[in-house]
Amino acid sequence: MSSIGRVFSLLMTTVLVGCSTAQLQDRTANVSLPYEEISESTLYQTVERLSQEHNSLSGVYPLDAALDAFLARVLLIRAAEKTLDVQYYIWRKDNTGGMLMYELLLAAERGVRVRLLLDDLGSFGIDDWLGMMNEHPNIEVRLFNPFKSRRFRAFDFVTNFKRANRRMHNKSLTADQIMTIVGGRNVGDEYFAATDGILFSDLDVLSLGPVAGEVSQDFDRYWMSESSLPVDNVFKAKKSKNDVLRHISSTFSKPEAMLYVTALQNVYFTNGFNSKDLPFEWVDVRLVSDDPIKGIGLDDDSDLMLYRLEELLNIKIKKLDLVSPYFVPAKVGTETFVDLANNDAQIRVLTNALEATDVTAVHSGYMKRRKDLLEAGIEVYEMKNRPELADEGGSGTGVFGSSGSSLHAKTFSINNEQVFVGSFNFDPRSARLNTEMGFLIESPALADALDEVFTNRITEASYEVKLDEKGKLYWVEKGEPDIIYHKEPNTSIFKRSLVRFLSWLPLDRML
Repeated sequence: MSSIGRVFSLLMTTVLVGCSTAQLQDRTANVSLPYEEISESTLYQTVERLSQEHNSLSGVYPLDAALDAFLARVLLIRAAEKTLDVQYYIWRKDNTGGMLMYELLLAAERGVRVRLLLDDLGSFGIDDWLGMMNEHPNIEVRLFNPFKSRRFRAFDFVTNFKRANRRMHNKSLTADQIMTIVGGRNVGDEYFAATDGILFSDLDVLSLGPVAGEVSQDFDRYWMSESSLPVDNVFKAKKSKNDVLRHISSTFSKPEAMLYVTALQNVYFTNGFNSKDLPFEWVDVRLVSDDPIKGIGLDDDSDLMLYRLEELLNIKIKKLDLVSPYFVPAKVGTETFVDLANNDAQIRVLTNALEATDVTAVHSGYMKRRKDLLEAGIEVYEMKNRPELADEGGSGTGVFGSSGSSLHAKTFSINNEQVFVGSFNFDPRSARLNTEMGFLIESPALADALDEVFTNRITEASYEVKLDEKGKLYWVEKGEPDIIYHKEPNTSIFKRSLVRFLSWLPLDRML
């Protein structure tokens, strides 16, 4: 196994109970549209012509600014004429969640077929929305590994833990099987800088051309998998369509949503969306994803995304820049990183500081590997919780800048040549439990952008973790003068004690 494969190979096994045959037989077998039908779309014709002019490559454009990421989704939905494939881990019942749900409904009203596939853990609280959407003749909603109890979902973790513990972490939105957004963002105000609370620094890629068709085909696999059930097999709609629609549409009149409504009239995507002047880089893009059979625990190693990545990255690693909000390399991964560093690979890692993480238990799995990484010469940076660094107006610049109060982007670059952007965290849960997806992009330009983050911009947004002469950790906050911390910065003794206690427990395989 190559070195990158060993990084990803974080061991955990579990078996899952699948859905009943009767429930699966109730599903319609609608899949991607045939070429004869989809080729009638104006969007499809425009993108196909552009792709042919660029040697059948795929166009990519990074969406690191939060507002742009939101607007791109709206405009993609509005551009669709034939079909929309929408797949997310989390969909919040908030302003941006309501606005995007409403846009999907409007698309269906003009005749677009909408397939909406959500993980049931992350769709808590929107059953009324989903029930209403599913009643539309042009919309079908399915839930991945749904919970039997709608009010007390935690009960399933007691009665059927092996199934409830496996989630669909994929994130994609594809219009007319030719243009797609894939990356780390879920749907919710914290992912689009539309809240005064926690703001996630994140990264998506807007892509068009052949790889978007691959995303639609991959969506078909999940849509027809044993884990995906029609929403009306899980629960019955209890609220009237008018009541639900009134609640969703009211979002557009809220003062805090006005920025997002008015920005649609001015954003640069609007004028250039169907022109030849799109700011895309035309490169080779390969989709990597887990087989959805992972959702029922019957996968072999060959079904896993991490092994596909291993095949694609079968090269000598000289330089690795890695960004992961939930970085838990575990024993095997740590040994591999150390081996790479000992063989002269330059490795730089950015993850969340304890003050910035939204999952304290994950930090416990990371902190006990930190010293080994540093002793091998690996550079480790931890993002601060600094919401005041975010640009005003929701235009935070994501991982390629310094905005946000918690890191959420999942990306890495190899040898300043290839870049991965997707949903995959460097942790055992992504490796063995949750399904994941992402793009491997042959783009020195994107790799250079990530290099520039580490080289020039990272000091404003993060602490550098180091070892003193006695082998003890300390944190450096760059400034005039530098500030040195000898404990996890800006955390209470209770929080530090809690995460230390959790690090003693055998939790790594669950993180």
